[in-house]
Amino acid sequence: MRRTSFRAITVATAAATLLAASITAATAGAAAGSDKPDVSGYAPGMVAAMERDLGLTTSQAVARMKTDEALSEKQHAIAKALDKDYAGAWVDGTELFVAVTDKAGAAEARAAGATAVTVDKSLGQLDRLATKAFRAAPEATVAGAYVDVESNAVVMEVAKGATADVAAAVQRAGIPAGSVSLVEVAEMPRTFINVIGGNAYYIGGSRCSVGFSVTGGFVSAGHCGDVGNTTTSPSGTFRVSSFPGNDYSYVNTGTDDTPIGAVNDYNGGTVNVAGSTAAAVGATVCRSGSTTGWHCGTIQALNASVTYAEGTVSGLIRTNVCAEPGDSGGSLLAGTQAQGMTSGGSGNCSSGGTTYFQPVNEALSAASVSLITGGGGTPTGCTGEETSFSGSLSSGSFAYKPGSTGFSALTGTIEGCLDGPSGADFDLYLQKSSSGSWTTVAQGITSSPDESVTYSGTSGTYRWVVDAYSGSGSYTGGYSTTP
Repeated sequence: MRRTSFRAITVATAAATLLAASITAATAGAAAGSDKPDVSGYAPGMVAAMERDLGLTTSQAVARMKTDEALSEKQHAIAKALDKDYAGAWVDGTELFVAVTDKAGAAEARAAGATAVTVDKSLGQLDRLATKAFRAAPEATVAGAYVDVESNAVVMEVAKGATADVAAAVQRAGIPAGSVSLVEVAEMPRTFINVIGGNAYYIGGSRCSVGFSVTGGFVSAGHCGDVGNTTTSPSGTFRVSSFPGNDYSYVNTGTDDTPIGAVNDYNGGTVNVAGSTAAAVGATVCRSGSTTGWHCGTIQALNASVTYAEGTVSGLIRTNVCAEPGDSGGSLLAGTQAQGMTSGGSGNCSSGGTTYFQPVNEALSAASVSLITGGGGTPTGCTGEETSFSGSLSSGSFAYKPGSTGFSALTGTIEGCLDGPSGADFDLYLQKSSSGSWTTVAQGITSSPDESVTYSGTSGTYRWVVDAYSGSGSYTGGYSTTP
């Protein structure tokens, strides 16, 4: 295991009010090394993440969260009271520091239990300076700007070699010397995006939809862009594009974007992509696109041809599923099998219409790429349990199974299993209800996507918590009870 296991996690229905006294109580609990720290109000996996990333014990993690929350409440109250004299605050261990611009404010901060630091500029003044400096500098050279409350100054992060240009721009803007600190960064910031079928992407001023995630990027419609065109959200480059004649493309995305083997169902979840077996005429199919979302119909013909203003496209799937501009390139599924990408047609999603789709397998072959399946891996286990469950989660979220109210079990053994998407880290918790709160009584928290839990307990109400500790995708699971 990569996490320190502990015997119990309590998830209360509501977090208790945090008072300053909780700082002392929490710290004392950490010092005592309690093996059952109270983590009321925190999502499953939060304590484990702090153990891993901050090198803390369970008790230390709980103590830090309670201390930080209590100090944050105190900081908000002080900031409101100081108003324009307030210059920011920061926490160091169990001590709250408050920056103020005059002696009266310092006295007020100390009376509220904080350590006062007298500075020259208020937080409002610094925020205005940061905005002015950011706007004055050439956009391409500035990674970001923020207020460093401890130094009572503005910090601007700039690209390598751009310090002199940015400094000159800041000076021309009339910003006082010494008010802005310039720091060169090794790399400029970028976004991190999960590439999911049906989601929007942009080509200049145009919008299309992702078809399916494939190795190195995604496939979409050829009429969305030519070879060499670039995309944003996610960022990428068209490496293959064929239109007219065909209507497919392959966009190679950056290493910071993660292709996910799933399609957006525009109902708060995703549909797992398991393969690309072609469906027959008459089969039910559903389409996902960034303009009109999720719509279904049937296949009317295969190997169809259609003539657009730009020319004829052949070998298409003809359907009675509706679509509208912006849905182009989006995913067509038969169950969990990828069929094709939205090409074009007639009508709309108000009155209905005819839509043609470029078969996905032809695009995969032309681009020499492979389909990403199963949210990164197809869940196949957990099929022998009495009760099954399934779903889809994005990284950092969690779900209750079979629901938040749980299930009843007699004294005996409860077994559960979870099969998550490969490449992800999904965890499984078993919780028991007691006096209005839920307590974790067993857990599977390895670094793999798959978990199993066995627990011998007394009769009561239980529930499972599926936690997407890291990574996103579809999962299956199940559980059995044996008296």
